[in-house]
Amino acid sequence: SRGFWATAGSSVPVQPSRRASISWIRCLCCSCSGWLVGSVRTCQVLSVRVIPPGQPSWPDPAYRGCFTCRVWQFGQWVEVTVDDRLPCLGGRLCFSQCQTEDVFWLPLLEKVYAKVYGSYEHLWAGQVADALVDLTGGLAERWSLKDPGKSGDKASSPSSLEQRTFRRLLDFKDQCVISCSVLSSREGASELGEFHAFIVSDVRELRSILGRELLLLRILNPWGRRCWRGPWREEGEGWSQLDPADASELLSQLQGGEFWVEEEEFIREFDEITVGYPVTEEGHLQSLYTAKVLRHTQKLPGAWVKGQSAGGCRNNSSFPSNPKFWLRVLEPSEVCIALLQRPRMCQADWAGRILAPAPSRGSRPALSPQGLPGKDYQAVGLHVWKVEKKRVSLPGVLSAPPVAGTACHTYDREVHLRCALSAGYYLVVPSTFLKDAAGHFLLRVFASGRISLSEIKPTSGSASACQDFPAGEWETVQLTGCWRSGHSAGGSRNFPSYASNPCFPLFVPPGTGPRSIRVTLRQHCQDSECHPIGFHIFQMPESGWPRGSSSLLQLEPLLSCVPHRYAQEVSHLCRLSSGSYKIVPSTYLPDTEGDFTVIIATQIDRRPIRSQETLGQLLQEVSFTAVMKR
Repeated sequence: SRGFWATAGSSVPVQPSRRASISWIRCLCCSCSGWLVGSVRTCQVLSVRVIPPGQPSWPDPAYRGCFTCRVWQFGQWVEVTVDDRLPCLGGRLCFSQCQTEDVFWLPLLEKVYAKVYGSYEHLWAGQVADALVDLTGGLAERWSLKDPGKSGDKASSPSSLEQRTFRRLLDFKDQCVISCSVLSSREGASELGEFHAFIVSDVRELRSILGRELLLLRILNPWGRRCWRGPWREEGEGWSQLDPADASELLSQLQGGEFWVEEEEFIREFDEITVGYPVTEEGHLQSLYTAKVLRHTQKLPGAWVKGQSAGGCRNNSSFPSNPKFWLRVLEPSEVCIALLQRPRMCQADWAGRILAPAPSRGSRPALSPQGLPGKDYQAVGLHVWKVEKKRVSLPGVLSAPPVAGTACHTYDREVHLRCALSAGYYLVVPSTFLKDAAGHFLLRVFASGRISLSEIKPTSGSASACQDFPAGEWETVQLTGCWRSGHSAGGSRNFPSYASNPCFPLFVPPGTGPRSIRVTLRQHCQDSECHPIGFHIFQMPESGWPRGSSSLLQLEPLLSCVPHRYAQEVSHLCRLSSGSYKIVPSTYLPDTEGDFTVIIATQIDRRPIRSQETLGQLLQEVSFTAVMKR
């Protein structure tokens, strides 16, 4: 934008670390506009985390024209330093500003976000939940206020359970952030009120003059505009239901951009509600469902790798190849598992910050595979199975229904799974909806009791052999052998002594069709001492395996892994019909001694999982386009 850069210190200064008593912290994070609201205690905890105390302010001789803030990015707090030059137009700040013109901590924090995400342009649209996570390092959940089974154009009342949940969330209004948004046209909202975040700033329970109980919510439009046309607007007909003294008191509390709505009107007019988990003075999260303190936390990074560990959802037979984690619950606990994915179109710098790709000059924001700006996330989900011990039959466990799982795979940056778990071992499997959808993620577990989290890694013996396995479940058998001079070192088929080489049986059971088989021959030696090795696979004739030292040379191999190579390991992937086979490993020259292992991996033809995983809808961005006038 055309304008100039003004130095924040040119006006009356206020040291950011001294603003802890302010109960409003506006956050623009990850292309998201919203407000962080809470009690004085909560703001003190968060302000110390986000704005480290003790920084020199403008009057101090040690001030050098810069400020440092912390932003939580993919599992760690990252310090970001910016100077105090802010973009202005016509002598006024272009973007965010505090209610008092000589206070600058808000635009400075916004500049920190602009530096983290590449530019001010990238701070457009997004989700309030993502902003709350980046400011607190905790969790935030988003709920729909509409019944998904009914048309989105018609208002619907929540069930009794949803009503109780909604009432319980309002009890946290002084401890956490409660944000709401309108995603489609409603009677109460004008065009200025759609597609950006509002905040529930207060809740009051009253009685009407007729004795009816009323629950009124005070809503804040962070842009300070009067955009609501409901019955409880100023001079609206709703105030006639209250005692004039009560009505006058509530109206006197309104500040710029605030308005009151009744509970029924709120549920009817608003589409979504986003709630951040309360943070205690010790820095622990508090459950939104039971108010228990989640004192124990664990986190581990992971990745879905195409062709290896990106098995897709449970609709795919390749689901067992997804990354898997052991979760040990040492005592009955309330557990919240969060799956945070890294944006596909972004990369991390040396400090671990997520950097959005900078568009070329004059270009529009790039479109992601979903076709919408900013949709750089996979549709992801989580499932949890209870197991009796660590040594389990993976096909059997994953074929059974999970004890907990997400309702569907969604395009959220982070999905959550909350459940009450008894003591024992659990198998946690994060997955994408589509097979071979690559990506990185962070698995976080918060619990009221003691827990431990560890990743299930593939065995080192089969890791290299399975690098290009087709997705699915595989059964592996390892057989050891040796070549001995004058006895079992017959060399290749070029020599008459070939039949003296070791032979290993291979049986392919009947099934729906040919099976995928990978045979790997690994010699036990250092790379510098490797002999040229290879192997042949023979199908057993109906008359049986031939006898005699020269009869094997009369059979043509069905498959071969030749020419012999100077390698520590050779491998061949094939498809074999049901029947009996023989594997004959060999060195190229006779009387070449050595030890080896034959690894036979067979794809399991198991019954399909009876599951119909569903795909969540694309997220609607919560945003607002600000028009700047000269």
